[in-house]
Amino acid sequence: MSQETSIGVVAPSRVNFDESLTLKSGAVLPGFALTFETYGTLNAQRSNAVLVCHALSGSHHVAGSYADDPENIGWWDNLVGPGKPLDTGKFFVVGVNNLGGCYGSTGPLSTNPETGKRYGADFPLVTVEDWVAAQARLADHLGIQTWAAVIGGSLGGMQAIEWSLQFPDRIRHAMVIASAPKLSAQNIAFNEVARQAILSDPDFHGGYYADHGVVPTRGLRLARMVGHITYLSDSQMAEKFGRQLRHGEHKFSYDVDFEIESYLRYQGKKFAGFFDANTYLMMTKALDYFDPAYDYDGNLAAAFVRARASFFVASFSTDWRFAPARSREIVFALLHNRLHVVYAEIDCGAGHDSFLLDDRHYHALLRAYLENIAV
Repeated sequence: MSQETSIGVVAPSRVNFDESLTLKSGAVLPGFALTFETYGTLNAQRSNAVLVCHALSGSHHVAGSYADDPENIGWWDNLVGPGKPLDTGKFFVVGVNNLGGCYGSTGPLSTNPETGKRYGADFPLVTVEDWVAAQARLADHLGIQTWAAVIGGSLGGMQAIEWSLQFPDRIRHAMVIASAPKLSAQNIAFNEVARQAILSDPDFHGGYYADHGVVPTRGLRLARMVGHITYLSDSQMAEKFGRQLRHGEHKFSYDVDFEIESYLRYQGKKFAGFFDANTYLMMTKALDYFDPAYDYDGNLAAAFVRARASFFVASFSTDWRFAPARSREIVFALLHNRLHVVYAEIDCGAGHDSFLLDDRHYHALLRAYLENIAV
């Protein structure tokens, strides 16, 4: 096993696609741009490429840091790099900011060529299927016919599933982590509460807040606070915060009394400082709409008839938002189609966010699977 080191300083790239893209909704984008980063070297056979798909608030910045911002470390830096489970000594790793994102790819913050102003609420809803179609254009641009693997957690795992269905001959391994074949009613409900927090903010202005020089900060803060609660497990909250008092005594007010209140407010404020509200609305809707079995009368096994890839599916014991039972649904559908699948149910106390952490058992499983992918 090679020694783990940092990927070091990285820089993003951006590519423009002039050909129009017809979205699942029927809307047509006349052209679009994607921002992405790459790590490692594409081999002569172009057979060692791995696509990393991000979750709701993720980006193309998967690993490494920036020369002008060394504290900005990639969101999966503990996984990607020389000697790490996703070893850049073996693989050419690609991270992309999805269409509609707010980190450089075409989205609500971009200029609408028809008006000369920001798209804002005029940017069409995009889906997981649309993201994968756009990612395929990026693969073509990079000269990658087939991905050795597509990997992602949560919403990223849904993209890995969609790659296996939309482009079954362009993916050899799908790695689906802390994900689900579709959202439960409870998950859709959480997303709707978060959206309503944004939509009801007086500074939202129907999605055209940029025209008014404001940001729906209050709505974004609340949306992130609601979401963040669902990413953590009850045991993790108890361990980190319990009922600790911020000032050592009850203040008998509606200000912060408990440490967990302070933590949620901090997370909400931080998120509202960098994430776009229209992008958040769109991303949560993409989560809600994803359902490969929809066109098959709810039969997930029938939906997976198209798939050809081998699968690695992993869940976490305390993830109540994307519970292990949801991953087992995927596994059963794959086995029904006699596809090769490895399933791991990992005991980790960190809830849904476990897929982002440097858990020894989890990373050992990923390393073992990735080491066995031939390139």
